[in-house]
Amino acid sequence: MSLEPRELDPQHQALSDALSAVLRPLARLAVAQGLPFAAVEELLKRSFVQAARDAQSDPAAQRMISRISTATGIHRREVTRLCESAPQAAPRPRSLAAEVFARWTTAREYRDRRGAPRVLPRQGQGASFETLAQSVTRNVHPRSLLDELLRLGLATHDAQRDTVTLQRDAFVPRGDTMRMLGFLGDNAGDHLSAAVHNVLTDGQRHFEQAVFADELSGESLQQIRAVVRTQWQSLIEATVPLLEKMIEDDRVADRARDQRLRIGLYSFNETMPAVAPPTADAPVRDVRRTRRKSKDST
Repeated sequence: MSLEPRELDPQHQALSDALSAVLRPLARLAVAQGLPFAAVEELLKRSFVQAARDAQSDPAAQRMISRISTATGIHRREVTRLCESAPQAAPRPRSLAAEVFARWTTAREYRDRRGAPRVLPRQGQGASFETLAQSVTRNVHPRSLLDELLRLGLATHDAQRDTVTLQRDAFVPRGDTMRMLGFLGDNAGDHLSAAVHNVLTDGQRHFEQAVFADELSGESLQQIRAVVRTQWQSLIEATVPLLEKMIEDDRVADRARDQRLRIGLYSFNETMPAVAPPTADAPVRDVRRTRRKSKDST
């Protein structure tokens, strides 16, 4: 007796294809970092149980275990175990180094006439690293924040002149796998949450769009990367000071400050699958550009 795979309806097939595209890079990361399938399976089961519980209008309703088991297909005994041992998510502490980096690259007093981050004296009044660090927090000594930027390879300190120079144009800590994994979870998690919300809702949607092109050369990629970096710099220069002002205005007005926001920009490229060259009778295919149909929230 043989069992033939059940054919999926078009919507479930599209969902299966989308999940496959999402899971492939996650599987690659898990394999590269030595995380076994059993550990990932446990995380996936916990996520299914939590999603099913969140979908219930009354979390304290009777027969909750049975409802979750029915919704997820996970055995009731497993659902009970997962519910009873659900870990509490600890809030991630502020990244003060990232905040110093962002302010250094956006605040007018710390940039030169061309808009580039200035070389700062380590101490002193006016535009110095000390005043920069203290504008972000007074709970951590400026020297400790400088040491963290130096450790991450984001700044250099000229001991003879006692000046500090920003080394990179993006906050990408060098050799800090733990922090990079944190960025992956935060950035990709929120991006995916926005996309999933847009699929599941008919109401207000998150801004989530992209442009796609293929049949590019390596030289063209270098050009477009420069454009992306420039556009990102323009975006953070426009948004970071505005968000800082909004946070202060909300505090002064004593408004309910219960909302969080993440704004991102990403690019990705890879070698295209090999394709047969066009024949004499077939014209060269035009570059394709597509945009996601999800619209920005209004």
